[in-house]
Amino acid sequence: MDRIDDIALFLRVLDLGSISAAARSLDLSVAVASQRLQRLERDLNVRLLHRTTRQLHPTPEGLLLAEQGRGLVEELEALTDGLRKAGCSIAGTLRVSMSSTFGKLYISPLLPEFLARHPAVRVSVDLNDQKVDLISAGLDLAIRIGSLDDSTLVARHLAINRRVLCASPDYLRRHGAPATPAELENHQCVLLLGNQGRLDTWRMHDRAGREAVVRVTGRIESNQGELVRDASVAGLGISLHSTWHVAADLRAGRLQVVLPDWKLPDTTITALMPQRRLVPPRVRAFVDFLAEKFGDTPPWERVQ
Repeated sequence: MDRIDDIALFLRVLDLGSISAAARSLDLSVAVASQRLQRLERDLNVRLLHRTTRQLHPTPEGLLLAEQGRGLVEELEALTDGLRKAGCSIAGTLRVSMSSTFGKLYISPLLPEFLARHPAVRVSVDLNDQKVDLISAGLDLAIRIGSLDDSTLVARHLAINRRVLCASPDYLRRHGAPATPAELENHQCVLLLGNQGRLDTWRMHDRAGREAVVRVTGRIESNQGELVRDASVAGLGISLHSTWHVAADLRAGRLQVVLPDWKLPDTTITALMPQRRLVPPRVRAFVDFLAEKFGDTPPWERVQ
């Protein structure tokens, strides 16, 4: 930025007619202003001003710099001024990535209110079940569900991700409800395929703290939670789900909780940001908004 600042000083000298007047307008000493003009000439390897005891005259090279450089300096000043204002105001484009199903169910309905609160904000949403690299993708924020990998990203907790086993009433009528975790081995289970492979080992504990680890099998597996849910609703087996994903089905009776006295480990729903310092106000505002809306008891856990 030193060269741009020096060009801006040179333009101020031409506009005001003297180094001393330009120095006063920029709150500089005449000596410092003169040194910066000499540095600019040295860096460009041309003389920009003819100096006499009474007047300054631009050289042909100085006139060329003034003609072509003034617009660039003005554009840069406008840009930096806009960036400073953006750093203090809730404005600009918020680029956020999140799970497609969670985003459609719980974030999309909130966007009209958020945008009404902050009319200078635009939102670009990437619905993606894969973990996207925030920095390389140019994203401000990601909403992640589940355990977090070690990283340099900054995390803010939004909600507990409670999980349950569930099956359709039809499946339970035909096959009976398991009374213990061990009985799951005799049932058809619908399995989710995660980043680490088939999630076929289910771990849980009861109110007394006793732990059970069960290896389950089934005829259907998928990397899409919606297919796993649909298969369970259709009576094809027992599945493991986050409560946010099946809350409506549980309320409507399309699914029932299996082994309600046994609890699966909770994970988290988290907002991830690339850095802690200089977080844009639009990002902070959106994270605060989600934390407000989810609250201590998120909407999928509230009694309707």
